[in-house]
Amino acid sequence: MPARNPDVAEHTQGVLTGLGRELRHRRQALGLTAVTTAEAAGMSRVTLHRIEAGSPAVTIGAYMNAAAALGLELKLDEPRQAQPEPPAAAARRAAPQTVRVGDFPQLQAIAWQLRAETELTGAEALQLYERNWRHVDQGAMSEAERELVQQLANTHSKGVLLV
Repeated sequence: MPARNPDVAEHTQGVLTGLGRELRHRRQALGLTAVTTAEAAGMSRVTLHRIEAGSPAVTIGAYMNAAAALGLELKLDEPRQAQPEPPAAAARRAAPQTVRVGDFPQLQAIAWQLRAETELTGAEALQLYERNWRHVDQGAMSEAERELVQQLANTHSKGVLLV
């Protein structure tokens, strides 16, 4: 049975989630599978998946091994002063209440059985993306669709895309 995640501050969880997301993006940009990366880092695929999800139960050594396997180095740095986000930027980042299937080509491809004019709730759209992520052509995704997926993850699953 995996270890229970320790209680961590919200900021710390945000940092771990961001770190995991950056490691996953790097792995995907390099075209590496999770299995290959995990083997190179000396860990199981499950541990790598937990790292990419930002789990605080994974040791810092495992995070460092995963980074090294991807040609990265983790460093400690002074925290930056948070700049208040302009209200317009926050509004742009909020996920829409409904998502029209036909507005996003990859969503339409994975939801082929639905008509283009079908509107889904944000949670339904996120579930479709997560369930069918292996069928999404990430290289063909528009920037708008990438932003949509990230907004949906931010709104409905604390910024983590469960794929």
